[in-house]
Amino acid sequence: MTSADDPDFASARRAERFQRVRDAHQMEMAEDYVELIADLIDERGEARVVDLAQRLGVTKPTVNNAIQRLQRDGFVTSQPYRAIFLTDKGRALAAASRERHRVVREFLIAVGVEAETADADAEGIEHHVSDATLAAFRRYLDKSRRTP
Repeated sequence: MTSADDPDFASARRAERFQRVRDAHQMEMAEDYVELIADLIDERGEARVVDLAQRLGVTKPTVNNAIQRLQRDGFVTSQPYRAIFLTDKGRALAAASRERHRVVREFLIAVGVEAETADADAEGIEHHVSDATLAAFRRYLDKSRRTP
């Protein structure tokens, strides 16, 4: 019997795929939260649980759970009933996420997608686009800017 025929092997492979999907969803959540926290700090000087809940359309307990995960992962610092702050790691993640969003959005607009649609689509794509694809988008944008 080959490893491909082994039910335990197949089950382990399936579990690995599911774990990768869960990890990707966690990272997507982390990126969205740190980006929004950075936006709130830029706009208002602070980010609070109530503001995050309102902007995301979720409950304060949902935000509190997410903030606990972000603290555990080293992206934010927070104290009960206080503002939330990004760590250096959180600021770096927010900046990278904003840059991916910007490149994807500009690329979509450059190929004819309307700005509002490009912004909405970029929000989803930015979390799943590879570095190689982002580099290709940047090359396309650079080339299109140089071509009259």
